[in-house]
Amino acid sequence: MTLLELAGVSVRFGERAVVDAVDLEVAEQEIVCVLGPSGSGKSTLLRVVAGLQPVSAGRVLLGGADQARVPVHRRGVGLMFQDHQLFPHRDVGGNVAFGLRMRGSARGSARAAYASRVAELLELVGLPGAEGRPVASLSGGEQQRVALARALAPSPRLLMLDEPLGQLDRGLRERLVVELRELFSRLGTTVLAVTHDQGEAFALADRVVVMREGRIAQAGTPLEVWQRPASEFVARFLGFENVIPAVVAGGAAVTAWGKVQVPAGSPEGEQSLLIRPAGVVPAAAGLRCEVLSRTFRGTHVALRLRPEAGPELEAECGLAGAPGVGERVAVAFSPAEVVVLPAA
Repeated sequence: MTLLELAGVSVRFGERAVVDAVDLEVAEQEIVCVLGPSGSGKSTLLRVVAGLQPVSAGRVLLGGADQARVPVHRRGVGLMFQDHQLFPHRDVGGNVAFGLRMRGSARGSARAAYASRVAELLELVGLPGAEGRPVASLSGGEQQRVALARALAPSPRLLMLDEPLGQLDRGLRERLVVELRELFSRLGTTVLAVTHDQGEAFALADRVVVMREGRIAQAGTPLEVWQRPASEFVARFLGFENVIPAVVAGGAAVTAWGKVQVPAGSPEGEQSLLIRPAGVVPAAAGLRCEVLSRTFRGTHVALRLRPEAGPELEAECGLAGAPGVGERVAVAFSPAEVVVLPAA
């Protein structure tokens, strides 16, 4: 069942459309991550749903109800920002309880209920017994957990995350994103998150939405978006650089790198071609290249190659026998790692 629906939502600042006729649905208990570079409109979209940014056109519906006249505090959504925005003058328990106090009185039996709920939430996010700790004594990861507990405190029907792990180091981000997905699945939380980090989005989301200049460039499962980018923009945003103009006919593409076999059923005519680095493989005979650089990536070595013709190539190879800088190698292309994209 659809919980959130955006129907033709636009936000304009003067002549500039920051969000441009966006249609998007989020189902109950679904985790959707909106990806995009800076200025793509993803954070503005989040603010629209929260009621912090009025729309220039279109509608926002929660549970089928139009939110046009519903104030922020009545929408039943939780919002967690990148910088956490914790209250430094309150301890951990006071920060978590803030959302509960906004909903009603803190007198009498309510205080005991709040204390019980705060303890439950801190246990949930992995900070049991931390109620009395000063915010200033917390690490970045601990502050992130407190901010999450505060956002979850009033049991929002929709939880929204704005670059929630952006200030944390990579190792901590990778660990916490796994914990977040497990937590949201266990609670049945519906989540709309925005991030510029595709690794974070792919690990967290059931569905990924890639935005460009205020519009949705592609939406799909992480696997669908990764395996079949819808355009050169999406491919390059995901980090793929081996994109080249091509003319496709008869199961092959003619490119500056030579003839490349393409998957069966690929569209023909003038297109663009994406070859993933894993699809650039050593060959006894093929496109001759010079190794410009090699980078150790843990499980493999990333190579940057200068072909005899055409733009530079990125390739991956195993740790054993990886060629050195300055060496000459011949490469071929694996059709399984080739994607035909619409012409730029």
